[in-house]
Amino acid sequence: MAVRFGIIGAGAITFPSCREIAAHPDAEIVAASDPNAERLAKLAQDFHIPQTFPDSKELMANDDVDAIYIAVPNALHAPLAEAALDAGKHVILEKPFALNTREARAVADAERRSGKRFMLGMNQRFVTGAQKAKYLAASGTLGDIYHAKAFWLRRSGIPRLGTWFGNKQLAGGGSLLDIGVHVMDLALYLMDNFQPEAVSGATYTQFGNRGLGEGGWGISDREDITFDVDDFATAIIKLKGGATLNLDVSWALHQKTPNEMNVNLYGTDAGLSVYPAELYRYAQAEGDYQVIQNPKADRLYSHTSRFHNFVNAIQGTEEQCVTIEQALAVQSIIDAIYESCKTGREVRLDQ
Repeated sequence: MAVRFGIIGAGAITFPSCREIAAHPDAEIVAASDPNAERLAKLAQDFHIPQTFPDSKELMANDDVDAIYIAVPNALHAPLAEAALDAGKHVILEKPFALNTREARAVADAERRSGKRFMLGMNQRFVTGAQKAKYLAASGTLGDIYHAKAFWLRRSGIPRLGTWFGNKQLAGGGSLLDIGVHVMDLALYLMDNFQPEAVSGATYTQFGNRGLGEGGWGISDREDITFDVDDFATAIIKLKGGATLNLDVSWALHQKTPNEMNVNLYGTDAGLSVYPAELYRYAQAEGDYQVIQNPKADRLYSHTSRFHNFVNAIQGTEEQCVTIEQALAVQSIIDAIYESCKTGREVRLDQ
């Protein structure tokens, strides 16, 4: 039986997401909601969506909807996810999870009350390099993974100055919440360690507040909203068992290339990177060293789509990749990075 989707939010990110949903043979989009009538009409036309609503509450009350995809400004993520779960719908939510851990826990409580599925749509887990890296790490090829480096550094990548993206009240944060969450989540997933014990971090606002570093995407109308979020963040995260994770992320900074992104794992027997998938290790011959490009590894999934995984999990044919416990752990680290920046001290999460 097909999983019938309702869509909340008709912004730029929704269109490629709807293409992914429509590509699943057992999924269909039956309804959509957005207060902007022009954007909603465009979405409905492009994907032949039969029912549209200006108010998301009407969509949530619709018995034709089994699952809801939410892609709205960050401040609305947790409230809408909680309401959709309480309305008896499965939910797949764009990152970030919430503005803070308190909001995220409220969603987790709603998931337990509802008996429905909640999934944070961490798309980087499904890319080919990540799937290969997960197989190699899980199979023991790396030995004991004791450290990882995760970074996503954009030279000019602030999404539309003067919009909600750069406002702390509406977005909750900047580069850390927007793109840092992706590589952090992927590193923890590959390390199979979502048990943070201590976090030290710092954030900086150096470009957006001067009107510099805009990336140029997004369809939000400019409203001259003050830019007061981070355009660079850095952190060291200590995990249970002694492993560590270094995180660096930027929307804007001075560097040679427009974009640098990778997750590197360091183990006792080998190391690897994700973008592209490469394996590093000593060869059996003494003094020889191997750099293995595109290493052979089984794919964990036959697809590269978070929506395929979500639909399959609802239907009981595949294990859900992103659990709410993992999403809560990532949210707690984000909160700790901002708290550490504020206090100048390490934040303990194991007490």
